[in-house]
Amino acid sequence: MAVVECIRQWFRSLVIHQLTIANPLMADNWMDRSALHVAAFEGRLVLLHNLLAYGADVDTVTLDNVSALHEACLSGHYECAKLLLENGADPDRVTLDGGTPLFYACSSGNAACVQLILERGSSPHADRHLASPIHEAAKKNHQECLQLLLSWGAQVDLELPLVGTPLYCACMSQAADCAEVLLQAGADVRLGCGQDSPLHAAVRGGAAQIVALLLDFGADECCRNEDGQTPLDLSAENSAVRSALQRRGICSLSQLCRVSVRRSVGANHLPQISSLLLPRRLQDYLLYQ
Repeated sequence: MAVVECIRQWFRSLVIHQLTIANPLMADNWMDRSALHVAAFEGRLVLLHNLLAYGADVDTVTLDNVSALHEACLSGHYECAKLLLENGADPDRVTLDGGTPLFYACSSGNAACVQLILERGSSPHADRHLASPIHEAAKKNHQECLQLLLSWGAQVDLELPLVGTPLYCACMSQAADCAEVLLQAGADVRLGCGQDSPLHAAVRGGAAQIVALLLDFGADECCRNEDGQTPLDLSAENSAVRSALQRRGICSLSQLCRVSVRRSVGANHLPQISSLLLPRRLQDYLLYQ
């Protein structure tokens, strides 16, 4: 037994010395990262299992309060994240930068990790302004992660200071897929970041596809930001976004009615439109189907 214990101690020391390497995405000081952190980040499941079996603290953290679960979620290693949670890892631990495991799972775009963390009771809502899961998913154009968050009740129009709404983030990053998901889910096309609308952001980024999408969902091409500029003022001459804005023309009565009905119903009740006693064609029109 003494020999076995000596071997275990030797193995543990060897692993810790060999695996203390830097992860510039997660910690300012890599020297305080444990072997558990590195194994989780690199997806080394067998090693992670052995370290936990040899008594490694599943919730050991760095100086930045980064845990191994944060690392696994950031790198998108589902099996490692699952193993850590099964061994009691805290799914709601917050780093000094305000990031939760859910936030980092959304950043990596691993929908399985997002689902796993949500099933463990983690809230889809952000407690800190710079680490909102739904904003991160929208910004990175991770459509499946975004849809999961919305299905778990994330606020579609959550506006954060200096960050804006998820739709604004998607437009800023030219994330067309996520912009469409948010609009379909009832995101208010008028809400951006202060007076700067999603349409301003899309025009500024030169995203003609998103500009056309926003206009179709009722965006106002005449709205002005805090500098008094309209989206057209921000568009470059002979650009695709300017052409999209100029092609808009006068909004049809049917389109005005659709936008008005959707706003009256509200994002939370949009799915109920399909159960109303309306012709199927009209239901599809209201739901942009």
